[in-house]
Amino acid sequence: MVMAVAVGLMTGCGGRPSSGTATTAAVAAGTTTAAKTTAEKAEEGIPAEEKTEAEKDTAAEDAEILVAAAASLKNAYEEELIPMFQEANPGVTVKGTYDSSGKLQTQIEEGLEADVFMSAAVKQMNALDEEGMIASDTITDLLENKIVLIVPTGQEGTMSAFEDIADAESVALGDPASVPAGQYAQEALTSLGVWDKIQDKVSFGTNVTEVLNQVAAASADAGIVYATDAASMADQVVVVAEAPEGSLADKVIYPVAVVGESAHEEQAKAFVEFLKTQEALAVFEAYGFSAAE
Repeated sequence: MVMAVAVGLMTGCGGRPSSGTATTAAVAAGTTTAAKTTAEKAEEGIPAEEKTEAEKDTAAEDAEILVAAAASLKNAYEEELIPMFQEANPGVTVKGTYDSSGKLQTQIEEGLEADVFMSAAVKQMNALDEEGMIASDTITDLLENKIVLIVPTGQEGTMSAFEDIADAESVALGDPASVPAGQYAQEALTSLGVWDKIQDKVSFGTNVTEVLNQVAAASADAGIVYATDAASMADQVVVVAEAPEGSLADKVIYPVAVVGESAHEEQAKAFVEFLKTQEALAVFEAYGFSAAE
C-alpha cells in the first residue's frame, strides 16, 4: 500500500505542466503572430483587421495613379506638376497618358484604367459624366486656353488675321472628329466664312501636337493650335492672330475630374485638389494657361 501511494504521488507531480512554461509559450506565440508580415497573415488566414496601424497607413498612401490628359498638358504635367505632387506625396506615383481628348474619352469608355481625366474641352468630360463614368462631384473647370493661328518662323509676314488662313497653300488642323482644337478651329472658321474655302488643302492631325509639329517643320504654311502649344515652340512658330471675339460660342475650358471607377480614389482626389492650388495654377500660367473664371 505504501508503495502504491508513493507511485501515485510521483505520477501526479510529473503530469502537471509548469505554469511558467505555459505562459512563456503563449507570449512567444503572440509575439510571432504580431511580427508576421501582411503577406504571411494572408497566407495563414489571419483576418485583415489584425493588420497593424502602420500597415493600414501604408496601404492607404501607397499607390500608382494614371492621369489621362489632353496632349497640350503634357509639358506642364511631366516637367513640373507631377514631380511637385510626388515630392509632396512620396507614397504615390503618377503616370500620364496624353492624346486628343476624344481619343482618351474612347479609351476610358473601352476600359482604360485611368484615375484622373483632364480634357481640353467640356464636351468629352460631359459625355463621360452622362455615361456614369466620372465622379460628378469632382468635376472642376480648371483652366482656360486660346486658339491661335500660327505660321513657321520667318513667314510671319504672309498673314495678319485669323481668316487669312484661306490664303495658305497648305493648312494643318486637328481632326474635328476627336481633337478639341480642331473642333474649335472648325467653329471659328465656319463663323468667319472660311471653313469651306480650305477643305482642299487641309491636313488633319490626330492631336494638336501633330499640328504644331507640321507647322514647326514648315510642312504646312499655317495651322491652328492652342496658345500654350505655340508658346512651347516659340523659336519655330509665330502666332499671327487669336480667334476673333465672337467666333467661338464658348471659352476654351479644360475640366478635370476623378474617373468613377478609379481603384485609387483617395489619391486621385488628392491629385485633383493639388491641381487647384495656387502653386499648381502658377505653373499652368507659366505654360500659357489661365485659371478658368
